[in-house]
Amino acid sequence: MTPQTPPNGRLLNDGVLKREVFGWALYDFANSGYTTVVLTAVFNAYFVSVVADGAAWGTLAWTLAVAASSLIAMLTLPALGAHADRYAAKKRLLGFCTVACVVATAALAEAGRGDLWLAVVAVIVSNVAYTYGEALIAAFLPELARPESLGRVSGWGWSFGYLGGMLALGLSLAYVLGAQARGEPATSFVPVTMLITAGLYAVASLGTFVLLRERAVPQAARVATGGERAATAAVADEADASLARLAHSWRLARSYRDFSWLLLCGASYQAGISVVVALAAVYAEQALGFKQADTMALIFLVNIAAAGGAFGFGYWQDRVGHKPALAATLVGWIVMTALAVAATGPGLFWCAALLAGLCMGSSQSAGRAMVAQFSPLAHRAEFFGLWTFAIRASAVLGLLTYGAVTWLTDGNQRLAMAATGLFFVGGLLLLTRVDIARGQRAARGEAPA
Repeated sequence: MTPQTPPNGRLLNDGVLKREVFGWALYDFANSGYTTVVLTAVFNAYFVSVVADGAAWGTLAWTLAVAASSLIAMLTLPALGAHADRYAAKKRLLGFCTVACVVATAALAEAGRGDLWLAVVAVIVSNVAYTYGEALIAAFLPELARPESLGRVSGWGWSFGYLGGMLALGLSLAYVLGAQARGEPATSFVPVTMLITAGLYAVASLGTFVLLRERAVPQAARVATGGERAATAAVADEADASLARLAHSWRLARSYRDFSWLLLCGASYQAGISVVVALAAVYAEQALGFKQADTMALIFLVNIAAAGGAFGFGYWQDRVGHKPALAATLVGWIVMTALAVAATGPGLFWCAALLAGLCMGSSQSAGRAMVAQFSPLAHRAEFFGLWTFAIRASAVLGLLTYGAVTWLTDGNQRLAMAATGLFFVGGLLLLTRVDIARGQRAARGEAPA
């Protein structure tokens, strides 16, 4: 199905101003430094070599910490989304999550040699808060963009986000190069990069809270009869328990067939992406002998490719359709893993990294746009919470699979990367079951899923 051109060329819903979309995209700009610097380029390698003091279990400890944060997030996000929908509290909850992530990221600056538990707790808290924020900010997208322009607006956010990641990494890289020239050790300059990342997150996110409006109406305000009030109260009581809310959300999602297939598809390919994000620096150092400054420069270039890919891809996916566009990016991920496995020197691996950058923002932008299309009006935050639940569950699977393969093969990073490629193959196969038009009709209540 080819998406229709927006009426009168308008991409935004009535009453939505461009500055509000800028405020929404500014949050992607603010929080991208966290994943880029903490999870991908700097702190992961620092954790293994310094905090864990180079112990054999260091990589396993890192993957377990990140996996634990994903597990916590995926078990609690449905309750958070339901609460946000019921009380129209997306913006308020987003504020709490932002403060928590900023404070925990700054706490990582105190983690030195042997400070394992401080680092583990700070990583878990910061990543859980970051994940909550991702789900909450994504739930604003259908309020801002028209259905036929979701891909473009989503792409704006992802591309702007990668610019934020580049800024945080660029500032950190500049400081690291200066510190290394002065002969300072990693225990001196890595903590400063954590403070740079936390400070940029805090300052840039202020624009979001100034410009972005909460348009949702508390669901309780729409209840008219006593019976409906009783039903709402019963649902509210149920949502107090995260596991009960999770069960309720999954039962609801099962009646939306294409959203359910999309969840499985997203879980599969995001398992692979989670490995690339969390272990790219480790793979580069362990398999190819990259130094820290080299890895940071590589990730910086990846972010440039990701920003351009997310921005341009958003327009392309609105023309060709979200499903074909997502399929194209999954093929790109498969090629990327093949190049990474085949690389024996920096040249081919740099090509793989550039392809990963192009695919990363594009695949995530397409997934978010498709969730927006398949989300019923009254359950938007809850469905986005389920989406984030699925990709966080996959992060646990992807990281533990990679760790298990390296452990069982005596540290064979290449075989672990090859196994990662199977997650992208699985995502491509599951995507074939998704019917865009049917999923849109179900979200509008026009036909059963």
